[in-house]
Amino acid sequence: MMKRAMDLAAAVGGLVLLSPVLLVVAFLIWRQDRHSPFYVAQRGGRGGRPFRMVKFRSMVIRADMTDVDSTAGNDPRITVVGRIIRKTKLDEVPQLWNVLKGEMSFVGPRPNVLRETAIYTPREKALLSVRPGITDMASIVFADEGDILHGAPDPDLKYNQVIRPWKSRLSLLYVERHGSVLLDIRLILLTIRAAFDRAGTLERVARLAARLGAEADLVEVARRRKPLEAAPPPGATMIVTSRDAPPV
Repeated sequence: MMKRAMDLAAAVGGLVLLSPVLLVVAFLIWRQDRHSPFYVAQRGGRGGRPFRMVKFRSMVIRADMTDVDSTAGNDPRITVVGRIIRKTKLDEVPQLWNVLKGEMSFVGPRPNVLRETAIYTPREKALLSVRPGITDMASIVFADEGDILHGAPDPDLKYNQVIRPWKSRLSLLYVERHGSVLLDIRLILLTIRAAFDRAGTLERVARLAARLGAEADLVEVARRRKPLEAAPPPGATMIVTSRDAPPV
């Protein structure tokens, strides 16, 4: 109840305070090609139920028809304005509307496309037991997802091999060990801080993960000091070899 009250207050406050910025961003996106500045896509919500998540459109029209879910930093589908709003995370702000509607929370595992949730391992399905969120530890640690996938011949496969395993483990850590509104507030503050001091924020996230019981390898990944290594998703024993096949 307390979490929902905080979500409502933050969503209303955020939409009111940021409305001038949102109007400018919406106009700049529309001005590029005279199409809607918003991108509405189905995502897997709480209980696996699909919902329509709203974002500012950072790609060309019908970019989602290319059958590629993961986005590399050099993806030609990204527009000029899109690169700016993705880098500053302004493309995520319209999700405050989803928070207001109760489909998302401010803090929680990032909602995934239905094709990805369909191949979750049994352990990963716990990510669907709570409302998805705008931010969490994994969102902070992998805010540079586009850079990680830059130049990959198959961004979706690389995502499943080197990002998904660690991202899911960090999100599961929140789902399985959280319960405090104070933790949510801390993660919101860390998300804001990351825009100004990424290295220092990553160290704080790593310490927080350790206090929540994360294993040593996950804590080290949270610091992001070393190249990411391929690993099996949580609950699996083998590294993903095909984005369309459930891991084993």
